[in-house]
Amino acid sequence: MKTIGVIPARWGSTRLPGKVLQPLLGKPLVQWVLERAAQARCLDALIVATDDQRVFNLVRGATGAEAVMTRSDHPSGTDRVAEAVAQRNADLIVNIQGDEPLVDPGLIDRLVDLMRADYDIPMATAAVPIDSVEELQNPAAVKVVCDAAGRALYFSRAPIPFFRDTLRQPLPESHLRHLGLYVYRAGFLQHFVAQPPCALEQIEKLEQLRALYLGARIQVVIGADTGVAVDTPEDIPVAEAALRKANLAAKTVANVGGRQRQGSS
Repeated sequence: MKTIGVIPARWGSTRLPGKVLQPLLGKPLVQWVLERAAQARCLDALIVATDDQRVFNLVRGATGAEAVMTRSDHPSGTDRVAEAVAQRNADLIVNIQGDEPLVDPGLIDRLVDLMRADYDIPMATAAVPIDSVEELQNPAAVKVVCDAAGRALYFSRAPIPFFRDTLRQPLPESHLRHLGLYVYRAGFLQHFVAQPPCALEQIEKLEQLRALYLGARIQVVIGADTGVAVDTPEDIPVAEAALRKANLAAKTVANVGGRQRQGSS
C-alpha cells in the first residue's frame, strides 16, 4: 500500500502564531518534526502542507522536503491534509502533527502496519498512559477512552473516565492521553472532509470527534510518551529540555527530501 505522510503546518496558531518556524535549539520546529518522521520506514513520501509562504520556503530550501500550499480557512488539520493529497495516488495517509518535535517514527510504523493488516479499520490513532493528576486535569491534554477491542469511544478535554467519588491518581490502563497522530484510508479521509464539523467537534475543538459522529471505527494504539507538543511560549524550554534528554540536540537528517536516515552532525 502506498503511504504518504503529511505534516499540516498552518501559520495562524492562536496561542503561538508562526510556531512551526519557532526555533528549538536553533532549528525550526517543523524541521524537527520532518527529521523525526523521515525515519519511519513505512512512508513512501513525506510532505508539509502549509498556508504560509515563509513555511513553504523554509521546508523547500532548508530541508529539501516537499511542501504544498493549501487554503488558510480549513477547520482542522485533517481538512488541510486532505487538500494536500487530493490529487495524489495513495492508499494510506498519515497525519503527523507539526508541533510535536519528538514524534516517534516507530509509532508511525505501528499504526501503518495495523492499517495494512486490517482492511476493516478506516482510521487509527495513538495514545499514551496518563500518570499524573495534573495531566488528567489539563484541558490541553486530550483524553480518550476505548472499548475492549481498543476502539475509541470518546475523546475529550475533560478528565475521562471521571472519578465519581473522589479524585485519585490516574489509572494507566484506563486514563489515556491522545496523541495527534492519525492514519486514514484515502477513501475515508475524503468522506470525512466532505462532512461539515459536527457540534461535538465544535464544542471540544477536536476534529476526531467528527469521525466518531459519522460512525467510524477509530483503532487506538498505545505507545510510549515521547515528549511535549509546542502550543505556548512556555512549552519551548520544556521541548528543548526533552530534545536534549533524548540526545537529539547534536543529530540531524542529512536530506529529508531524499528520505535519508538520522546521523550525527
